[in-house]
Amino acid sequence: MQILTPQVFWAQRHGEIFLRVELSDASDVDISLQGHNTLQFRAQGHGAKGDNQYEFSLEFLEPVKSEIHQKSTQRQVDIKIRKRDERWWERLTLREKKPLFLAPDFDRWLDESDAEMELKAKEEKINKISVESRVRKDPYIGLKKGYLFMYNLVQFLGFSWIFVNMTVRLFILGQDSFYDTFHTTADMMYFCQMMAVLEVVNPLLGLVKTGFFPAMIQVAGRNVILFVIFGCLDEMQNKAVVFFVFYLWSSIEIFRYPFYMLACIGTDWKLLTWLRYSLWIPLYPLGVVAEAVAVIQSLPIFDETRLFSVPLPSALGHSLSFSYTLQLYLVLMFLGLFINFRHLYKQRQRRYRSRKRKVH
Repeated sequence: MQILTPQVFWAQRHGEIFLRVELSDASDVDISLQGHNTLQFRAQGHGAKGDNQYEFSLEFLEPVKSEIHQKSTQRQVDIKIRKRDERWWERLTLREKKPLFLAPDFDRWLDESDAEMELKAKEEKINKISVESRVRKDPYIGLKKGYLFMYNLVQFLGFSWIFVNMTVRLFILGQDSFYDTFHTTADMMYFCQMMAVLEVVNPLLGLVKTGFFPAMIQVAGRNVILFVIFGCLDEMQNKAVVFFVFYLWSSIEIFRYPFYMLACIGTDWKLLTWLRYSLWIPLYPLGVVAEAVAVIQSLPIFDETRLFSVPLPSALGHSLSFSYTLQLYLVLMFLGLFINFRHLYKQRQRRYRSRKRKVH
């Protein structure tokens, strides 16, 4: 019986070699590896020259692992062999001249760059599955998400009440509404800002991924303005600056809190996302400027009332006015503006880079 060579098609990945032997109804298939890189194939089947015994030998460019996976179908024999070292081969065989019976398998063919992209996609999928499995192992994940959802919902409702109340009063009373803002909204603002202390605690407990330091700067800064400047000085409570501070704070938060609230349930609204990551760019610096105006207006009042002044020995004077502390605080306020603005801008860049990757 005449011994013939079948048609063999090949393709590769970084870690594997694929061979497709065009031999239908193959039987007595014998595949072995000689040494570290020579494949021997022998089988009975129907090929290009009819029903005969077919065989071939391939000496690979580099060593391969001894384990061979093969599957015979009515149309062909599929062979998969793992490379010993996972890297791209410039050709299949040790000899530069390709055997006549060997051809590329264009159904599975990828060039090196495409194979790298496929490998990267597999790794990302594995990493995603690994992360999801770790998340599912957390028995308290539902409780944590429920807590964060309710926290953001309560803050959203509180700041929405402040924003709507101030807006309605502005339309009805005009500029007159500037001067009684504190007396009409302070209680709700006190509540919201005391609740905001949890935004400093949540990163420490690992409940959110946001940084501890930026959250502490914002919460501490606002509470100084609310509780020390406005809360302790009756003279400040009737000033127009209170309106601008409260209005700018609430304008930011009515978009920030619902964004995080919906993120807890895996929902993303494009318009809300854009507002959350864009409105702060003008509003946050304006809010800091309004806070700075409030501090500057309070300086002569603290000098006059001597509130929070530090007593000094008689040789040095009567007391050290709290206004000096606030002047230092003004400097720290604008330093905090720079730190937080940089942090928020990086958040925005990361957000839109990840959205572009998902689109592509």
